[in-house]
Amino acid sequence: MNVVSEFKKAKKGNSRAFERLIVEHKTLMFRAAMSVLHNEEDSADAIQEAILKAYRSLHSLREPDLFKTWLLRIVMNESYQIIRKNKKVTTLEDWNQPLITEQGYQQVEVDQMLRLLPEDQAQLLTMFYIEGMTSNDLAQILQIPENTVKTRIKRSKEKIRNLYEEEEATKWKNGKNL
Repeated sequence: MNVVSEFKKAKKGNSRAFERLIVEHKTLMFRAAMSVLHNEEDSADAIQEAILKAYRSLHSLREPDLFKTWLLRIVMNESYQIIRKNKKVTTLEDWNQPLITEQGYQQVEVDQMLRLLPEDQAQLLTMFYIEGMTSNDLAQILQIPENTVKTRIKRSKEKIRNLYEEEEATKWKNGKNL
């Protein structure tokens, strides 16, 4: 699909073209929302609001090549808005989440390590390594230079490595579990 031509059609009022653009980017939007919210229902809400905002402000985007980045930025902003809105709300589901997911022990270990990092570093690593976003895409979404993204990824990897080594060192001493 040619995003630029579909965007131009959508900007002229063709709702089918806008729908095709959304369908083309739905997986990426879901992954971006999940990387922030970690909840399918909230992610769906964020995506729904983002689609409405994107449709209403389609005329404001001047460069069709930046549609994907623009749309993902709206999704991220809506995700952060939901976090702010639900900051003090704790659901019963949050208390009853199983420790082991269907994806197995490896995913559980990755999730545990990411929880040790500050939220922004964990999200960056998730979007880069797990969701497969490029450093260029992340730079545009976060509105920072690409080299800054690369530096933050490197520092986050170093921090997670150091945290892991510290955790392992405290667990074992002289070959015995403490």
